[in-house]
Amino acid sequence: MDQQPDQAEKTEQPTPKKIEDALKKGQTPFSRELPAFASMLGMLGLFALWAVPATKQFSGELANIMGSAAIISMNDGTDVGTLFVSVYGDAATYALPVVAVLMITGVLAALVQNPPRAVGERIKPKLERISIIKNAKRIFGSQAVAEFMKALFKFALIGIVAALILADELPAVIRSVFLDPTLLPEQILAIATRLIAVVAVAIIALVAADLTYTRLKWRKDLKMSRREVKEEMKQSEGDPLVRARVRAAQKDRSRRRMLDRVPTATVVITNPTHYAIALAYERGVGGAPVVVAKGVDEVALRIRVLAGEADVPIVENAPLARSLYAEVEVDRMIPEAFYRAVAEVLHYVYSLDDKAA
Repeated sequence: MDQQPDQAEKTEQPTPKKIEDALKKGQTPFSRELPAFASMLGMLGLFALWAVPATKQFSGELANIMGSAAIISMNDGTDVGTLFVSVYGDAATYALPVVAVLMITGVLAALVQNPPRAVGERIKPKLERISIIKNAKRIFGSQAVAEFMKALFKFALIGIVAALILADELPAVIRSVFLDPTLLPEQILAIATRLIAVVAVAIIALVAADLTYTRLKWRKDLKMSRREVKEEMKQSEGDPLVRARVRAAQKDRSRRRMLDRVPTATVVITNPTHYAIALAYERGVGGAPVVVAKGVDEVALRIRVLAGEADVPIVENAPLARSLYAEVEVDRMIPEAFYRAVAEVLHYVYSLDDKAA
C-alpha cells in the first residue's frame, strides 16, 4: 500500500492537473466571513433605501389593528384565523425583503469566490466520514482551531461594539418607554442600522485576512512531494521506459520501410564502410535524385548487402557519402550543391550499363 507523503515532504507547488483535480472534487478555497460581510452590506443598503418607509407602514398597520382592538370580532376560530392572517401577512411582507437580501448577498459572495460546480464526490458515501479518528482530526485540526479563533474574535468584537452602542443609546431606549409604541420600531431600526454599520467596518480586516488565509492554506494543502510530481508526469506523459520502447519500435519500423526501398535505388554511394546513401533517379522524368535510404555502420552494411542482392551499383565516394548523410533526409531530393558530384556518379553508373548492354 502506498504511504501518504508527510507534509514536510510536500515542497513542490501544485501542478495545474493537481489543482484541476481538487476543483473537480469540490476542494475549493472558501471564506465563510465574506458571505457574512456581504450580508451586512446588503442589510445596510436595504435599511437605507427601503427599511425606513416600510417600517413606518408596518407600524401604521399594527397601530390600526391595536386601535381597533375593541371592535375586532373574536367570536369563533374563523375570526381568529382572519386576524392571524392579517397580522402575520403584514409581518411576512415586511420581513420577506430582508430574507431575500440575506440569501442573495450570501449566494453572490460564494459565487465570487468560486464558480459553481456539480461535484458528485461531495455527496458520495464514505466510511471515513463516520470514523471517530478522522472526525477527531478534523475537529481538533489546524483548520478547526483557526475557525474557533475567528469565531472567538468575532464574538468578542461584536460584543464590545454592541455594548458600546447600547450604552450610548441607553437614554433613548429608556425614554422610549414613555413614547408612542408605534415609534418603537423606527427607533429599533435606527439602533440596528448603527450596530450593523459599526460591526461591518470593524470586521473588514478580519474578512481580508480570512480570504488571504483560506487561499494560502488551500494551496499549501495541495502542495506535492517530488515523488507525486514524478508519478503525475508518468501518468500524463507515460512511463519513460514505455515511451522509449515505443520510439524504438517506431524507429525500427521506419528503418525496415527504408531498407525495403534499397532495391529500387539507382546507385548506392559509400565511404566505403561507415556510410551508405541510396539514391533513386529516372532519366527523362526530371527532378533531382531522391535519397531513398541512408545509414551508418550496421545499417550501412545492410544497405550494401541489399544493394548487392538487387544488383544495384555501389560507388565509393567518401566525401560525397558523408556530406549527403549529414545534409539530406530520407525521401528528400538532393540540394543543388550536390548536383555536379551526383551527376558524375550517375554518369559513371550509366556508362557501366551501356558497356554491359
